[in-house]
Amino acid sequence: MLALFGASSGPVPPFDLIQLSSKGSLFVTRPTLTHYLATREELDWRSGDVLGWIAKGELKLRMEHIYSLEEAAQAHRDLEGRMTTGKILLEP
Repeated sequence: MLALFGASSGPVPPFDLIQLSSKGSLFVTRPTLTHYLATREELDWRSGDVLGWIAKGELKLRMEHIYSLEEAAQAHRDLEGRMTTGKILLEP
């Protein structure tokens, strides 16, 4: 099974699915949020849970870097240059 989540490194280079299928069963997917949520109400419910856990301190987010809004261009350069892991935050 091949699953692609995100693409911070850029596009995935082409590969031969026929060659992979000769190794046995093959399933390739690129899941998106719509594959996991049926309705807007479900999105509101699930995101409300996650944001509530963050507000209560039950879910910790790792902030790798915090940039001022004036440093947004540098934040983009760091993302593009693969200089970050975790989340980055832009503060006003």
